[in-house]
Amino acid sequence: MKSLTISLLIVLTFTSCSKVERNSPNIVIIYADDMGYGDLNCQNPNSKIPTPNLDKLASEGMRFTDAHSSSGICSPSRFALLTGSYHWRRQHGIVGSFGKPFFKDSDITLPQLLKTKGYTTACIGKWHLGWDWDFINKEPSSSRNYWRNDRKMYDLQDINWEAPITGGPLDRGFDYYYGDGTINFPPYAWVENDRFVEIPNDIFEFNQFEREVKEADWDSRPGPKVKGWDPYKVLPTLTKKTIEWINRQDENKPFFLYFALPSPHAPIIPNDEFDGKSQAGGYGDFMVETDWVAGQVLKALKEKGLEDNTIIIFSSDNGPESYAWQRAEKYGHYSMNGFRGLKRDVWEGGHHVPFIVKWPGLIEAGSVSNEVISQVDIMATLASITGIDLAEDSAPDSYNFKSVILGKEYKSPIREATVHNTYKSIWGIRKGDWLYINDSTGGHRKLPESFKELTGYTDFNTKGLLFNMVDDSEQRVNLYEKYPEKIIEMEKLLKGYRERGYSVRRSKQD
Repeated sequence: MKSLTISLLIVLTFTSCSKVERNSPNIVIIYADDMGYGDLNCQNPNSKIPTPNLDKLASEGMRFTDAHSSSGICSPSRFALLTGSYHWRRQHGIVGSFGKPFFKDSDITLPQLLKTKGYTTACIGKWHLGWDWDFINKEPSSSRNYWRNDRKMYDLQDINWEAPITGGPLDRGFDYYYGDGTINFPPYAWVENDRFVEIPNDIFEFNQFEREVKEADWDSRPGPKVKGWDPYKVLPTLTKKTIEWINRQDENKPFFLYFALPSPHAPIIPNDEFDGKSQAGGYGDFMVETDWVAGQVLKALKEKGLEDNTIIIFSSDNGPESYAWQRAEKYGHYSMNGFRGLKRDVWEGGHHVPFIVKWPGLIEAGSVSNEVISQVDIMATLASITGIDLAEDSAPDSYNFKSVILGKEYKSPIREATVHNTYKSIWGIRKGDWLYINDSTGGHRKLPESFKELTGYTDFNTKGLLFNMVDDSEQRVNLYEKYPEKIIEMEKLLKGYRERGYSVRRSKQD
C-alpha cells in the first residue's frame, strides 16, 4: 500500500509539472527578411529552391496560406509584430542608419508582456528599429554622400562609440541582444546588449567590401565599420550565438527568443558551401543557407530537450525584393508564387508571407489554415496562450488565433478585416473574400514590360480596385465598376479603421 501511494504521488507530481510546462511554453520566433511566399518549397510546386528544414517544420505544425505582414517593408513590420499594432498608426517608413527608435517608451511590447510571466527574453539578429545614439555632432560632418541621395554620411568622429546605446532591444523588454543592427546599414559592427563588441575604426565606401557579392550589388550604405568587417560572417555568427543562447537556458524557466534573420535580404551573400545548391542563382543559394540556419536552431532545441514544450513561429517581414522579377524570367522561380507585386507594394506579393506555427502535441501536425491572419495577431495569440490579460490600450489591432492553431471550434472569420499599407499614398483593406485598394494600382513601381509579357498582367485605369481574392488571388480581374455598393462599404470600413485607434476591443476578444 505504501509503495502504491508513493507511485501515485509520483504520477500526480509529473502530471502537475507537465501541466505547468504546457501553460508556460518556450516561444521562438524566426523572422526572415524579404522572403517570398513562393520561396518555401512546400508552398510552390514549381520551386527551384530546396527548403527541407522549413518544409519539415510545416509538416509538423500548422501552415497559414493567407498570412500577411503589416507593411511591405522592414522596420514597420517588425514594430507591428512586437506591439500588435499596425505600423501606420506610428509611421510608414523604415528606420535609417543612426535613426531614432520606431517605438515610444509608452509602447507595450511582446517581450515586456512575457517578462511579467517570468520569461527570459532575447533578441538576436537584425534590429532595424532604431536607437538613441550618443551624437557628438548631431549633423553629419562627412563631406561624402549617404547612399543614393544628397544626405551626408555620419563619420567616425560624429558619435560617442564608447557610450551605452540606449533605446534598443534592452529598453523594449529584451534581457539580451546580439546582432549587427542591420546588415546593409552602418555601423558595420557587432553590438552585444547595449555596447559595441569592437568600436568602429574604419569607413566603408558604397559597395566596396573586400569580397565580391554573389548576386546584384551590395545594396549597402556607406559609413563607419570595424576594420576588416566581412558581411559573409554575419549569418553564421548569428546562428552560432543563437545556439549558444539556447544552450544556456534553464529548462525549468520559460524563454522567448526573437531570432531576426538578415536573410535572404540583399546583399545576396550565401557562403561558399551553399553555392549551386539551388537552381535559382545566388538568391536561391542564400535561401538554402537561410533554411539551413532555421534547421540548426530547431536542431539545438531538440538536442537541449526543449522541442516538445516550445512554440515555433516562422514568418517573413514582407515579400521579396525586385530582383524576383528577373529571377522568374531567368530561372523560372517565382518568389512571390502566383501573387502580383513585390516588396513595398500593396499588391498581394508585397505582404502575403510564409507563416508556420509548431507546438508538438497541441498543434496538429501537417494542418493547414486558410484563415486570413496578420503578424499583428501574434501578440494577442501568445498572450492568450500564456495567460496574460492584455490592457485595453495594448495590441490594438491584434486578434486571438489560439482556437485556430489548437484546432478548437471558433467562429470564422477571426478578423473582421485587415488593412494593407506600406506608404501614405496607397491603402488596401481585405474583408472576407473581398479586397479594395484606393488607387488605380497597388504598386509603388511599375511591372517591367518583360514580366508583363511573361505573365500576361495588364494595368488598370479605374479610380480604385476591387478583387475577389478567393476566385482571383493573382489580382487579374478588377471588379471595381461591377460592384459600386461594395466599394462604398469598403471605403467606409477603411476610413473607420484609420480614424479610430484600434481594430478590436480587448473585452470582446476570447
